[in-house]
Amino acid sequence: MNKKLTAGALTLAAVGALFTSQTATAAPAALNPSVAPGGNFNLTVWELQEPVGSPGAPTTITPSRLTGASGYQDAYFYTDKTDGSMTFWDPENGVHTPNSSYSRSELREMNASGSAASWGLPGTHRLSATVKVTKVPSSVCVGQIHASESSGTTKPLLELYYHSNGDIIAGVENGPGGGQTAHTVGHVALNTQWSYVISVTGGNTINIQINGGTTQKFAIPSGWTGYPQYFKAGDYNQTASSSSTNGATVHFYALTVSHS
Repeated sequence: MNKKLTAGALTLAAVGALFTSQTATAAPAALNPSVAPGGNFNLTVWELQEPVGSPGAPTTITPSRLTGASGYQDAYFYTDKTDGSMTFWDPENGVHTPNSSYSRSELREMNASGSAASWGLPGTHRLSATVKVTKVPSSVCVGQIHASESSGTTKPLLELYYHSNGDIIAGVENGPGGGQTAHTVGHVALNTQWSYVISVTGGNTINIQINGGTTQKFAIPSGWTGYPQYFKAGDYNQTASSSSTNGATVHFYALTVSHS
């Protein structure tokens, strides 16, 4: 059984009984603009990658540093002082990984123990968020299902993109070897708050719901069988240049990940 969790609704023991893995949620009350993101969101099961560091080796911030009202924040990851949203900023000239041409300010799912999350496709795995994109040159990825580092591929199973024209596109990878098929799943104007739910069910289906609408289903290509995955959420800008002022800004108002 899988139930939506709200902060304060269940004890930690009850949460453990409901889910086989961890849950991270935003507080249901108004977000506090005076605290770090960790004061409004449970970030104990997320690691942050930032668009700074050494070439090919971006800086990462551990869950223990992100957690709490006085947790980590900087120019690339911070609480918006007007509405309390968890805000990600990613310039086009930022540091990126060896397997990408684009930088990111993005959360990577972790286990409660501090190890990197890595789950099999069977079961039910759900990532839910409420977001608002306020700046984007072309497109930005705001949610992912990504193959684990030890799986033998560096490809994502799914990337959810927001485009500058308002289109929301789901990119489903054709297999671990690459090649992505794009599906338009929604349309929302820039500077407008919207929600998404991405889930994997039965080991073979990706489900996407935008703003509580009809769930759209996509078959997982058979080549992905046996490849463990994890979720990502944040701001993975899809353009690169020498500019430190062009880039993407994404605000999060809610974030939940669950497994059953």
